[in-house]
Amino acid sequence: MQEQYSPSEIEAAAQADWDNANAFKVTETPDQDTYYCLSMFPYPSGKLHMGHVRNYTIGDVIARYQRMQGKNVLQPMGWDAFGMPAENAAMNNKVAPAAWTYSNIDYMRTQLKSLGLAIDWTREIATCKPDYYRWEQWLFTRLFEKGIIYRKNGTVNWDPVDQTVLANEQVIDGKGWRSGAVIEKREIPMYYFAITNYADELLSSLDELTGWPEQVKTMQRNWIGKSTGMEVQFPYDSASIGHDGTLKVFTTRPDTLMGATYVAVAAEHPLASQAAEGNAELQAFIDECKRGGVAEADIATQEKKGLPTPLYVLHPLTGEKLPVWVANYVLMGYGEGAVMAVPAHDERDFAFASKYSLPIKPVIRTSAGDQTPEPWQDAYGEKGELINSEEFDGLDYDSAFTAIGEVLKQKGLGEPRTQFRLRDWGISRQRYWGCPIPIIHCDSCGDVPVPDDQLPVVLPEDVIPDGAGSPLAKMPEFYECTCPKCGAAAKRETDTMDTFVESSWYYARYASPQYDQGMVDPAAANHWLPVDQYIGGIEHAILHLLYARFFHKLMRDEGLVNSNEPFKNLLTQGMVLADTYFRLEANGSKTWYNPADVDIERDGKGKIIAATLRSDGQPVEIGGTEKMSKSKNNGVDPQAMIDQYGADTCRLFMMFASPPDMSLEWSDSGVEGAQRFLRRVWRLSQQHHAKGPAAKADLSSLSDDQKAVRRAIHLAIKQASQDIGQHHKFNTAIAAVMTLMNVLEKAPQDAEQDRALLQEGLETVALVLAPIAPHISHSLWQSLGHSDAIIDARWPQVDESALVQDSLQLVIQVNGKLRGHIEVAADASRELIEATARDNENVLRFTEGLTIRKVIVVPGKLVNIVAN
Repeated sequence: MQEQYSPSEIEAAAQADWDNANAFKVTETPDQDTYYCLSMFPYPSGKLHMGHVRNYTIGDVIARYQRMQGKNVLQPMGWDAFGMPAENAAMNNKVAPAAWTYSNIDYMRTQLKSLGLAIDWTREIATCKPDYYRWEQWLFTRLFEKGIIYRKNGTVNWDPVDQTVLANEQVIDGKGWRSGAVIEKREIPMYYFAITNYADELLSSLDELTGWPEQVKTMQRNWIGKSTGMEVQFPYDSASIGHDGTLKVFTTRPDTLMGATYVAVAAEHPLASQAAEGNAELQAFIDECKRGGVAEADIATQEKKGLPTPLYVLHPLTGEKLPVWVANYVLMGYGEGAVMAVPAHDERDFAFASKYSLPIKPVIRTSAGDQTPEPWQDAYGEKGELINSEEFDGLDYDSAFTAIGEVLKQKGLGEPRTQFRLRDWGISRQRYWGCPIPIIHCDSCGDVPVPDDQLPVVLPEDVIPDGAGSPLAKMPEFYECTCPKCGAAAKRETDTMDTFVESSWYYARYASPQYDQGMVDPAAANHWLPVDQYIGGIEHAILHLLYARFFHKLMRDEGLVNSNEPFKNLLTQGMVLADTYFRLEANGSKTWYNPADVDIERDGKGKIIAATLRSDGQPVEIGGTEKMSKSKNNGVDPQAMIDQYGADTCRLFMMFASPPDMSLEWSDSGVEGAQRFLRRVWRLSQQHHAKGPAAKADLSSLSDDQKAVRRAIHLAIKQASQDIGQHHKFNTAIAAVMTLMNVLEKAPQDAEQDRALLQEGLETVALVLAPIAPHISHSLWQSLGHSDAIIDARWPQVDESALVQDSLQLVIQVNGKLRGHIEVAADASRELIEATARDNENVLRFTEGLTIRKVIVVPGKLVNIVAN
């Protein structure tokens, strides 16, 4: 064993041993318990960031711990390789997205391997490879034939410069995030997954996920948004509209129907189009609405605007004529593109009606009274007794719901309905770097799925996009084809799929990544699935997890898997934070400086009080602690940390600085402290190793001091077993090892029994650290005389007899203040403890002249004597 701790040599040797032994390659072994541990796979952006390092270290600690429990552990890795960033980088660097992506994958794979992750690299996948997306296309054709995937016109954010559809989050202040062009709303043909067909099950099966954080399940429930209400139809006023028909709305408050004073429709609604004929002002307003975003969040926060039309509908209960308005807060894609407005009891309608002086009619008695004067009060939205509602007066919400529903049903103008906030998932993207949609458009046969024997539809990889629309639409060699049904000339679909599709089923492909007879090998998939532990950021709590759950149910219904949910347990890790520094420029902008380029001054409590830029010695502003990001230039390069300190130090710091679900504040001093601790472990092990092999302890002849050492060993095992195995509190498990190290360093090391206990203690340190700092543990295990690798060792077991104490040391307090300690037999009675405490010389000194009023004994901990 070398004298000095040298991370680079130790880590290279450990990784070489693992590689030579194919240590982490797993196969299906039916007689062994399985454990599938999965961290969300990375986008190959070019290099790892600290968020990656934390995520994958958390997963690796769990995977290695489960292996030490004797389980057959699967921990795979792959690449979420399609997407717009590759196109943008390709345009900037004048290279094909494929070349940029594969180059990044090669670099990031090397970085991941340097962390020593226990990954089965034989299962590596990249979603941009045809052998992966072939099966995505295969499932697409099956679902298209079933109607689970369909094509219809949809309203989207259209960037007229980039000639592409943008997601809601890519629209910033009404403009394209990249081009800066004013975004238009467009109706274009799109493909949709009918996720709403599964809305009820997606909602109800959340109750099965007992291993998920409640916060995430609540977010999913809210996103799915099940609501029970009433479909209400307002007959057209034929005199103003010119023909018969009804305007359909959905409301969760049919009890307020008698308070409806107008209706509002979306800019794209047929009534809006009819009203705009010959009305330039209304047409201009409709055009303005169409330029807005289509995100609900944008709609909720924007100024509510509208214009009246000359059209009217009839109130379904009273026959009263209600004006039709066009309003920017009504979305065509939600419900029927129309709302009934009850200004007295809806905050949005109240603001709109107040702005345009429309009638406000209270029909519910609330805690605010019978009137609804400005400003809006939350009480106006309460449920209560009906007023001003004719024959429905005096009814409560439930009674009114039933009674009004009966009347509407008799008139053929309404019925109860359950509605979901969730909308079908539009997956069409007018982009290049994505999975081609396997549909052929034939003038005679319509939309025809690509036959199985023609899959995959391969995306050409030698294309360099120019940013103006999809390159595939300009490539006759790609889109020109023949119809599989009739053989006539046809056109291949040039849209590609939303990249959420690839990440919705990758976890299942890992079970059989080389399988070429189907999407998954059902036997392998059912052997490993569902995933036992899934780890990733809270930012994926809604869409990615919802889509993966949806896909799992689709695969189940295709007979590919036999479980209902993909992930048993979910851990959402916190962010990695770091200090920020900046200078304010003359134009008001901020220039951010990396912490590595800044010298800091701290006060006596460690708080940063001044900072200067190393290059010029001039002050910089202290911006506080924020999430590591490129925009704030406060990222720390993981590779630089690994090169300087070693992977084990980085891993240990990451796991010790904070529980995994909390934010972690980066600290250079914390990293240095982690390495100092590993050096201590190495130094003590080297000293022990130099003295030669140790015998086994004779447990029957241990002195009290030796029993205390062994007790410390098994207390550490007990603590770490609970913290890692049950609670994922890696920081407190590490703290337990640090406490044990303090004991071992102070313990005698020369006598045979003492050396035997030190051997047991160091073996425990190595075993407990093995999931967290695997390289040094690998080397320590060898130095301690073991021929087998520590990755094949079992987790240490607690010897409960070692925890039994013959005597206890109790704290003695007088009137709550520490005055000394006493030692008593572990089984001493309360009376004996109290008597021993009263006789303690410090107690006698501090109670002299006082009367002892009460003696409080806290078993195993303290005695407090109350005197005055």
